[in-house]
Amino acid sequence: MAAESIASQDELRRRLVRRGCDVTQATLSRDIHELRLYKGPNGYEAPNGNGHIEEEEEQPAVGEVLSSFGVAVRQAQNQLVLRTTSGGAQPVALAIDHEEWHDVLGTLAGDDTVLIICPDPRRASHMREKLERMIG
Repeated sequence: MAAESIASQDELRRRLVRRGCDVTQATLSRDIHELRLYKGPNGYEAPNGNGHIEEEEEQPAVGEVLSSFGVAVRQAQNQLVLRTTSGGAQPVALAIDHEEWHDVLGTLAGDDTVLIICPDPRRASHMREKLERMIG
């Protein structure tokens, strides 16, 4: 895995967009703060001091992402509509997709809404309850 320094928030935002996470500047600033990244002479650095952000990092757990970005979830038959904070839908959908849950056929993300398609209403109800617990 190649690691490269990232010199600015704008560069980080562009890289995230290329990876499918369309984030706002405000969201990015908050996330940088939460990750405790700081800007050193060679760009943003992690608290461990390695000075690099890995291109292929392990994805955060869906529970972490939902507790940060999730707002509410509603069910419509076999579909769930998950509301997130502004700019939070992409990372939430990505985290759900990476879980490869059998109750989820797929997701579709906008800016603050994720559509989750389940095989049937019963499994959608089960998934809704699970997501509500994670949102808190």
